[in-house]
Amino acid sequence: MAEYVTADIAAAEVQANFAAVKARIATAAREVGREPAEVTLVAVTKTHSAATIGHAIAAGQRVFGENRVQEAFAKWPALKAAHADIRLHLIGPLQRNKVRRAVGLFDVIESVDREEIARAIKAAGAEQGRTPDIFIQVNTGEEAQKSGCAPAEADALIALCRDECGLPLRGLMCVPPVDEEPSLHFALLATIAKRNGLAELSMGMTADFEIAIRFGATLVRVGSALFGARDP
Repeated sequence: MAEYVTADIAAAEVQANFAAVKARIATAAREVGREPAEVTLVAVTKTHSAATIGHAIAAGQRVFGENRVQEAFAKWPALKAAHADIRLHLIGPLQRNKVRRAVGLFDVIESVDREEIARAIKAAGAEQGRTPDIFIQVNTGEEAQKSGCAPAEADALIALCRDECGLPLRGLMCVPPVDEEPSLHFALLATIAKRNGLAELSMGMTADFEIAIRFGATLVRVGSALFGARDP
């Protein structure tokens, strides 16, 4: 059984949704004196088929995000082989036993959250001769059920990834609690990034990406606004 289950979406609908989201990104950026080009749209394709993704590629999208390593392998090797300029991000939790496969497929891993994973990425990268760019995921709400290092542990993990492991650390990522004001969490992530000299912030999803842009997001991870609600 395929890992993705959502019905295919018509090309015209996908194209219209991308145009609308990109217009919203541009408006949000300009409202705070930023250039729209400073914000990268990561199109989240969890549960969506290769056919639907193909419509997004035809519409000009080249940066995509997947939540699960196994599902990504069902779709992305062929798509990446056909489109060499695609950048694929892992945005979901990464288990230790899937690190080698993730390093082989993804261009960016946004969910590094502990020393074990950082060291495993380093080892797999040396073995395979390629190391994805990484983001450290910070659990800004300190939610027990959610991945990410605690804010108080972020500086130490940043130093380990960058200085000891020599990983290509680009920035930080967070997923705010659904029942709290996201701006507080975006501001916290931006503060941690600034004091560590990190320029990239992956924050903001369909419900709050415009707020995230106001707080300095350089990547926004959008799924349902582009592809519609996922099937259960």
